[in-house]
Amino acid sequence: MITNLIVIYTDQLEACRDFYSRLGLDLQREQHGTGPEHYAAELDGGTVFELYPAGRRPATGYLRLGLTGTGRSGHAPGRSTLTDPDGRTVVLAV
Repeated sequence: MITNLIVIYTDQLEACRDFYSRLGLDLQREQHGTGPEHYAAELDGGTVFELYPAGRRPATGYLRLGLTGTGRSGHAPGRSTLTDPDGRTVVLAV
């Protein structure tokens, strides 16, 4: 089985976009039909990563993500444990 979609619902859409963009994700604004505006990026391997406004849905609670990026993120080589604006743990390997 291969993960092909990750969706995070947040009450802090712009702050999360800024955070994940600084990690190197190329998040683009999208809207499907009359649905909410959100951000999406395609990761290496084709997995789609999306940030949606929580709206009537509850925000995505505790979640631990592991991402591997390149030096383009501006982070030093190695592993860093970060926290996104909603308090989720993100382990970044560069």
